[in-house]
Amino acid sequence: MSDASAAPPMPQGPLVLNLQYTKDLSFEVPGAPEIFATLREQPRVDLQLDVQARPVQEGGNVYEVSLQIRADAQAEGRACFIAELVYCGIFTVTVEQEVLEPVLLVECPRLLFPFARNILADVTRDGGFPPVMLAPIDFVALWQSRRGEPQGPVGTA
Repeated sequence: MSDASAAPPMPQGPLVLNLQYTKDLSFEVPGAPEIFATLREQPRVDLQLDVQARPVQEGGNVYEVSLQIRADAQAEGRACFIAELVYCGIFTVTVEQEVLEPVLLVECPRLLFPFARNILADVTRDGGFPPVMLAPIDFVALWQSRRGEPQGPVGTA
């Protein structure tokens, strides 16, 4: 007997986000508790961002993409806090080999970024500081800089 009400399987697109998770999260306040009593200025936050991708199984089309963010905050020549986040997604990617790299290093991190941004804002706020609100990231420029490509149109003189 077949169930006529059973829906046919939904077709999958070229990019499917199967799962997302926090792989690593660290927040340190090296000068606590004194830093909270003596801090007189807004901390200056230096950000570092990296994107990595690796196959989950060799020869497969499932990849782990990790968005790695480090925020170092300083004020008055002292470290205020250090936040490190590795936020990952498991993606099924079915695209041609020549577009696989930009899909993994541009499109996948675009999907992960809003969630990583919220986690970083929450952890810095919960740590007693103003929340770090990351500006939108140009993942195309980041990918191009990794490859040594020019960023944007190149004009002629």
